[in-house]
Amino acid sequence: MRKSTIYLFVLGFAVVIVTALASAGLVVSAQNTNSSTTMANTKTGTMKHKPRKPKTKSTWTGRCDPAKQDQTDLSGDYTGNVNYPDASLTGDATLNISGNDFTLTAGATTQKGRVTAVTTCGYTGATMMFGDLTPPTPSRNPPPALPAVSLRVRKMGTRVTLMTVPGEKRSFSFGTAGTGKPRPRKHKGKGKTKTDATAPATTPPQQ
Repeated sequence: MRKSTIYLFVLGFAVVIVTALASAGLVVSAQNTNSSTTMANTKTGTMKHKPRKPKTKSTWTGRCDPAKQDQTDLSGDYTGNVNYPDASLTGDATLNISGNDFTLTAGATTQKGRVTAVTTCGYTGATMMFGDLTPPTPSRNPPPALPAVSLRVRKMGTRVTLMTVPGEKRSFSFGTAGTGKPRPRKHKGKGKTKTDATAPATTPPQQ
């Protein structure tokens, strides 16, 4: 054989081998690409997003908001009956309220202080603090705290009733004239039928 023929044969065989190897590499690369795509799609399909919980706003039931408080002015001059044993105030009394300041007098005893009232959902509560609220001079022995009472307030026109709430240690009450126990209503009785008087029996005339 000639050398040129052998050379061409070897060259052709080498080209065939290279082509076969290149084809195999492309197949493997394609398979890897398909596998990666399939896994990615599988992961994407199995991932579940957690639903977000809606934020709930604080609400209230009923016709009023229990968190809303309105300052209530109790200013006025009231005459009635007081019962406050801690300050020796009992019997007929006069109560003057001007803004947050009050003066309560029963007989020869007078007490002054401050009162604040707040209304929530139709309920009016008040705090009465008795004594001089001027800040005392700083000292090693400060004076005791001023007495205070928690009260429920009922006010209708020029009438007012103050009474300690359940759980209050001190006993206090004040009511203007006419705010006592309501008078019982008179029930209308059913009309009675008048019965005719029985006529006296008559005896038949004797024959």
